[in-house]
Amino acid sequence: MTAIHVNMSVNGLPTSIVTEASRTLLEVLREDLHLTGAKDACGGEGECGACTVLLNGVPVNSCMVMIGQIEGCKVETIEGLSEENKPDPIQTAFIDEGAIQCGYCTPGMVLASKALLDQNPNPDDDQIRVALAGNLCRCTGYTKIIAAVHRAAGDLKNGN
Repeated sequence: MTAIHVNMSVNGLPTSIVTEASRTLLEVLREDLHLTGAKDACGGEGECGACTVLLNGVPVNSCMVMIGQIEGCKVETIEGLSEENKPDPIQTAFIDEGAIQCGYCTPGMVLASKALLDQNPNPDDDQIRVALAGNLCRCTGYTKIIAAVHRAAGDLKNGN
């Protein structure tokens, strides 16, 4: 095994880690940095989106990203989205619309929604579906999730 040194920004904080090159970003986030919001729900197959994080503002399945690929990158996890005791408007919209059900997929859904709303502050239903296509939910049926993204878009537009 080959150890590598990786410098990155995680949730706005400079982070440096020495680890095995064969590890994924998901493993490092969960096991080394104790950021457990990203979940391993598909065994590293990249099929479910439960491990979604933002890499330089783009949603990625962290189980598919090798740690050596993120030198100098900006990583944002669900833990970095809100301020202490102040949820992000997207998180609040998911709660208010009942789009959280069991909550297992919620961090990935919220981060994929953030990436969409950062690029398109007023998406239609089809644009939301496309943006969330890589994130599977077994509980909500997606109707409430789409409603939550619309609500978040309005809240963000109104400065809430």
